[in-house]
Amino acid sequence: MPGYELWSDKERKEVNDVLETGILMRYGFDGPRNGIWKSKELEAAVNETFGSKYAQLTSSGTAALTTAMSALGIGYGDEVITPSFTFVASFEAVLSVGAVPVLVDVDDTLTLNPEAVRKAITPKTKAVMPVHMCGSMADMDALIAICKEHNLILLEDACQSIGGTYKGKHLGTIGDAGTFSFDFVKTMTCAEGGVVMTSREDIYIKSDGYTDHGHDHKGVDRGADLHPFIGYNYRISELHAAVGLAQIKRLNEFLTIQKMNHRLLKSILEQVPEISFRRIPDPAGDSCSFISWFLPTEEITRAVVAELKAQGILAGNFYWFDNNWHYIRKWDHLKNAITLNSLSPELKERVTQQANKDFAASDAIMSRCISTSISLLWTEEQIKEKGEKMVSTIRKVLQNRAVTI
Repeated sequence: MPGYELWSDKERKEVNDVLETGILMRYGFDGPRNGIWKSKELEAAVNETFGSKYAQLTSSGTAALTTAMSALGIGYGDEVITPSFTFVASFEAVLSVGAVPVLVDVDDTLTLNPEAVRKAITPKTKAVMPVHMCGSMADMDALIAICKEHNLILLEDACQSIGGTYKGKHLGTIGDAGTFSFDFVKTMTCAEGGVVMTSREDIYIKSDGYTDHGHDHKGVDRGADLHPFIGYNYRISELHAAVGLAQIKRLNEFLTIQKMNHRLLKSILEQVPEISFRRIPDPAGDSCSFISWFLPTEEITRAVVAELKAQGILAGNFYWFDNNWHYIRKWDHLKNAITLNSLSPELKERVTQQANKDFAASDAIMSRCISTSISLLWTEEQIKEKGEKMVSTIRKVLQNRAVTI
């Protein structure tokens, strides 16, 4: 899955360009940087590669989400609908702008269930934030229709789906704004970084200032910039942007390998009739960073996970239902609104109320799901060996269960 697996002289060259100038900051120092502007180059490459009109780099995917929400005017009192299966950064970003994360059930796409979204809309709902988990997409047609019907913002958390598309459009470029994470384990990496993408100039201008203490960036003297609004330091560095610039040029290489390895491993898992696979709204648009598959019951799934561990082949297979970072079931810190800085009593009450709802529909899906990450380093022989070991383990569990019954 991640681009770090294929680190090369191309990344080293881009980084060395920056090191030779010694100018690691993305703004200012025009003379000594000798024309080296890696952040600007990467933003232009993001627009060209993914079809966005504007791109604003940030220090992380979380910072990108926070920036996008602020630029979209999401804040105090607002509710943002987002899925119960995501990374914690999604709800962290909502809280960071003073809004309420309204988590709702996922369906067999492992993303927002459109009907659950409809049921969750209240007069305080400001935005719907689908999270395109594990490389694939939400049902965007349904979510676009809901947002239009209720005049809601559509913000895509596409941090895990770089390179994925929906009906010809890149994920992250379909809504009012979208974000990528370029952390170390994403399909392309900056080591740490993120980006806000949008077709709206007003959102871009606000994002540009918000990530740099509110600088308007209109003059040639950084110290004389005006500050139309309060911002924060969510800047990316030139070193991180340099890594990303090399990686984005290699994205098609990564995706080609990823899809080939995904196809081969899936063909092996398909030999087990008891296995079903995640529903993908647009199969042609799957970035193929994971194969997500289901077993008939939670009991069987847990037994398979235990046996995979016993056989030493659990690595790369994720049972999200017991995962501390990606599913509502283990988010006690959110359920109890445990923060270092005090939340307002109103916000704390609303957060805990939302986080402690019944997610039985999601449990029924996630308790049966295992996601297998796709490595770019696998050889065909290694894929066959891995797949055959997984199939053998699954069949062993299924056979033992049949004998027990």
